[in-house]
Amino acid sequence: MKLKTFSMGGVHPEENKLSSEVRTVPAALPSQAVFPLSQHIGAPAKPVVARGDKVKVGTMIAEAGGFVSAPIFSSVSGKVLKIDNAIDATGYLKPAIIIQVEGDEWEESIDRSEKLEKIEDHPELTPEMIVDKVKGAGITGMGGAGFPTFIKLCPPPTAKAECVIINGVECEPYITADYRLMMEHADEILVGTQLLMKAAKVDKGYIGIEDNKPEAIKLFQEKTAGMSNIEIVALEKKYPQGGEKQLVDAVIQRQVPAPPAIPVNVGAIVQNVGTAFAVYQAVMKNKPLFERYTTVTGKKIQKPGNFLVRMGTPMKDLIEACGGMPEGDNKVLAGGPMMGKALSSIDVPICKGTNSVTVISGEEAVRKQPQPCIRCAKCVSACPMGLEPYLLAQVSSLHLWERAENEDITSCIECGSCMFTCPAHRPLLDNIRLGKATVMGIIRARNAKK
Repeated sequence: MKLKTFSMGGVHPEENKLSSEVRTVPAALPSQAVFPLSQHIGAPAKPVVARGDKVKVGTMIAEAGGFVSAPIFSSVSGKVLKIDNAIDATGYLKPAIIIQVEGDEWEESIDRSEKLEKIEDHPELTPEMIVDKVKGAGITGMGGAGFPTFIKLCPPPTAKAECVIINGVECEPYITADYRLMMEHADEILVGTQLLMKAAKVDKGYIGIEDNKPEAIKLFQEKTAGMSNIEIVALEKKYPQGGEKQLVDAVIQRQVPAPPAIPVNVGAIVQNVGTAFAVYQAVMKNKPLFERYTTVTGKKIQKPGNFLVRMGTPMKDLIEACGGMPEGDNKVLAGGPMMGKALSSIDVPICKGTNSVTVISGEEAVRKQPQPCIRCAKCVSACPMGLEPYLLAQVSSLHLWERAENEDITSCIECGSCMFTCPAHRPLLDNIRLGKATVMGIIRARNAKK
């Protein structure tokens, strides 16, 4: 079997998939659940509940705050304690709804049966109905980006979708939540894929899986043996193959141009396996998005595991469920070691995009002393976007914003491949992130004046 991959750059960090064979278990309910109003790209959601209100599992507690936004649903039953500020994964205080948990009472409209609903049994579902259900359920990209899913299913008139690509790559080290989801809910993911294809009005679907997951590849090939319109694509092990543009390149050999171009500009709509599963649950089970698969892992964690977690659960509860925080200094990441964000507090809640809580020990986390650039160009070879990271980092550190924009800094996907491969241990990604955020702010301000 010939493996596919993307055509430019990439690295292969040590995988450390410590929890890949650990079956998913439901996480315990928290005593309090915290729901940040910004769990997605776009405008924050607006509260539709007030202090003292009673809510059930699946009750809408905040509505979409604009076109690019998504509603938020309670994952617990209980009473709204307050609407206040709480620390999220960014380390800043952000508006949030805090609920005191009482029991576990669900909205009666949610179908909690395990019966598999097949798409052929629901001819009444139109593309528009599917999109409305996805929008109403608050589904956003489950791979971490958090872009509202319904918007991807409604491309601009200048672009035409030709296929849906499901991202089952999970190339980031340590994380195994998507792998466990694929092994435990393959049928639901396939129905979700069919729903996404119908919503996008396309006849072709692909599911990309890296070959370090042979059991998942085999399972999905068996499940799709009679489906001519869904193809399982086995991919080489290479990071960051889970990036949208890299996955499109690997699966259908089309290159997505620089921003503002997106995958649908070359005919592809990319969705994560977790998103496909959430779409199945929303459309077929009337279940809004309020829980997700999350990995808790680290070399010194006693019992690395995978959990079905209610949104709003503090990360410290999950770490405790895995044997507690290891002794000594530790760095806790929301996400994996390549793209995850270091946390200032483990009271931060699980949100829609939290695919992993990764605990890195102090000795692993300590950065080596940066040395002068030796002009080896390893960062250039590793960059999957064809950029020059050493240059982008330098112009960013010198605050040469116009030069940074001209050098396509906004094309950076912040994958960290440049920093991973740098023999001089230079903080390339730190500087590039600063430069990219600044340049994007300048571009937005400039466009607002037009």
